[in-house]
Amino acid sequence: MDSSIVVENIYLLVIVTLISVLQNAFFALKVEKECNRQNTQAAGFERVSCANRNCMDAYPTFLAVMWCAGVCLNQAPAAFAGIIYLVVRQKYFVGYMGQTSQSTPGYLFGKRVLSFLVLMCVVGIFNYLLARYYGKDHKDYVETITSAASALLLIP
Repeated sequence: MDSSIVVENIYLLVIVTLISVLQNAFFALKVEKECNRQNTQAAGFERVSCANRNCMDAYPTFLAVMWCAGVCLNQAPAAFAGIIYLVVRQKYFVGYMGQTSQSTPGYLFGKRVLSFLVLMCVVGIFNYLLARYYGKDHKDYVETITSAASALLLIP
């Protein structure tokens, strides 16, 4: 594979990664703002801090599977799933700042998006191994299926 093709195929992944970095900065600012309040409420700070920790715990997994899915299979559905994950993570964070039960839908939806990205990774690696060792490349078919399946992520 030509290296210029690989570079052309990662711009969407780079954009989603940069957006996720901005989101992490927003979360950190929320924690700092809550910490610096004059009338610091222990419960409010604990909720914001816990939501930030939970989001940061899943962040490396999200980046790894999004990049693996994008590079090994198809960047467009991987980037789309990444954007959906960032929206869901925002919903989780805001929900966690209210009542803990409001964060549950965001958490469950986030797990579904991560599962989709993991499945894309596995299929991409499996297709590479099939092409490498058996000469059967089904990448076009798999890309079509994942592109269509990525729209199913929008169903709540």
